[in-house]
Amino acid sequence: MTAEGFLEGRRLQMARGVLLQCIMGGYPPARFYGSDDGDLALVAEPSMIHPLPWSDEPRALAICDADELSGESSNLSTRGQLKKVIARYAARGLAPVVATELEFFVFAPNTDPTQPFRPPVGLDGRREDGQSAFSVSSNNGLRPFFSEVYKCMAALGLPRDTFMHEMGVSQFEINLLHGDPLLLADQTFLFKHLLKEVALKHGLSVVCMAKPLAHTPGSSMHIHQSVVEIATGNNVFSDENGQPTAMFRHFIGGQQAGMADFTALFAPNVNSYQRLCHPYASPNNACWSHDNRAAGLRIPASSPVARRVENRLPGADANPYLAIAASLAAGLHGIEHELEPSAAIQGEFEVPDNLSLPCTLHAALERLKRSQLARELFGQEFIEGYIASKTMELTSFFDEITPWERRVLAAQA
Repeated sequence: MTAEGFLEGRRLQMARGVLLQCIMGGYPPARFYGSDDGDLALVAEPSMIHPLPWSDEPRALAICDADELSGESSNLSTRGQLKKVIARYAARGLAPVVATELEFFVFAPNTDPTQPFRPPVGLDGRREDGQSAFSVSSNNGLRPFFSEVYKCMAALGLPRDTFMHEMGVSQFEINLLHGDPLLLADQTFLFKHLLKEVALKHGLSVVCMAKPLAHTPGSSMHIHQSVVEIATGNNVFSDENGQPTAMFRHFIGGQQAGMADFTALFAPNVNSYQRLCHPYASPNNACWSHDNRAAGLRIPASSPVARRVENRLPGADANPYLAIAASLAAGLHGIEHELEPSAAIQGEFEVPDNLSLPCTLHAALERLKRSQLARELFGQEFIEGYIASKTMELTSFFDEITPWERRVLAAQA
């Protein structure tokens, strides 16, 4: 809308069904979002109105809540779902604290989607060949791009902790500073949008697919989680002697209880399971461990004040609002019901059947359909609408025959 209309306070409305629009652009049947498909109000978050530093003409982006015209948050809004989870913590005098680690690939433009992605040509005239992981000079070939990324992050008020080259060819990772979950979800969304826009200016393509390249590690969005007392600011996962608390155990127990049911929320696309089925540092399990990257729930080495639980299941393709909401809701469920976790695992291990997770989108959606916990925590309207939208996407995928099938199966008798 125009700046004048926005500043005048003109209400921006949008059809309710847009919140269930699938990634191909279509919609599930209207019964999933109200048969009248009435309007929602988009209400801008005052702290999240940002002039866009990469735009050649003055433009701004406002992150909005999707509210019913009666004033309450829409059940279909993932940002609204996260706010409800945070409010449930606050009702117990608690505040969750999170940080996200986002991995992504920087590729040359991919004008033919039947061809694999390729790394861009760097300043040295060559394409990276995958030998630059954790190198201090690994992004020199993309220095103009990253220089503008850093400048735009500063302009948008996005503080960064560390930035590094990851294991994949032209794959990078950023760690955002820990803080309020809603703020971190907003920042993660803004950063992904920023990356893609700045990449286009530099003739590049940033890809946040979970697994864009075969035989290469995928891209995750690990979520680090702790909980503090609102009154004191103390981390409730550690006692006065620096030892783990019962609440710490219960939080892990809740995470384990919810991970299989919520896999479709953490891994929302067909491609998500390409990453999880090749589990190099991408564990498809609900085991927990002290500093073992093979576990889906890792307790990083830290001081007692920084004791936290890292959920390693979500991919870079996950909706940050929904993934954070699902992870925190599972942890709070464990605290409320005093759930005990399994025994911690260390070293190499085999995943017990009860801690394995769905390994396809179809299986994950079937598990979500049967989940009473998901309906209890997110409401029936949201869960059924989400499943309907994702089922459309899965059906669309099955409508196509892949190059592998033509290459391998056509010659079979």
